[in-house]
Amino acid sequence: MKYHLPGIIEGYSQGNFLMAEDDLDLQWYSSSEHALIPLDDRFRYPTSLRRVINQNRFSVRINGDFQAVVAGCADRDTTWISGELQEIYGELYRAGWAYSFETWLGNELAGGVLGIAIGGAFIGESMFFHISEGSKVAMVKLVDHLRQQQFSLFDAQMLNPHLERFGAYTIDTPTYQNLLKTAIKQPSKFNI
Repeated sequence: MKYHLPGIIEGYSQGNFLMAEDDLDLQWYSSSEHALIPLDDRFRYPTSLRRVINQNRFSVRINGDFQAVVAGCADRDTTWISGELQEIYGELYRAGWAYSFETWLGNELAGGVLGIAIGGAFIGESMFFHISEGSKVAMVKLVDHLRQQQFSLFDAQMLNPHLERFGAYTIDTPTYQNLLKTAIKQPSKFNI
């Protein structure tokens, strides 16, 4: 194995995350504020998205095509998901730490969320879509899934306007560290 997975999991367990700038060497990053997706009644989404979900056009899969989700998340003009980080996600996936939560339209991958599950903490790394609304439906269905699996923390790492539409908010590092320590001790399982 090329990467020391226990060290990587330990880094995530401490609230850090890996990034590469301009496809250079990977580095650990942390933030003074941590963005969370609420798993309680603060989670929300637009009425127009509710209509799309009610149409049941998209089906949901876990790890249906993990590598395609990683590639979709990395396929941007400017990406922090380098080739090396894609390899690490693959190793984490094979070891049972990394997951893709996907939406499909028939046999076509519509969108998905890439993340790492440690106990009752889900650390969202990235999301993407090939078909309009694919990643948004994945987000809503993922929150439902995390609730059912009794996760207590959905770490989105950094806040942006897209995540704010779902009720995402920031907390300071001491509060985050307390939530993370509690969450990673939970016996939650991501995969059913």
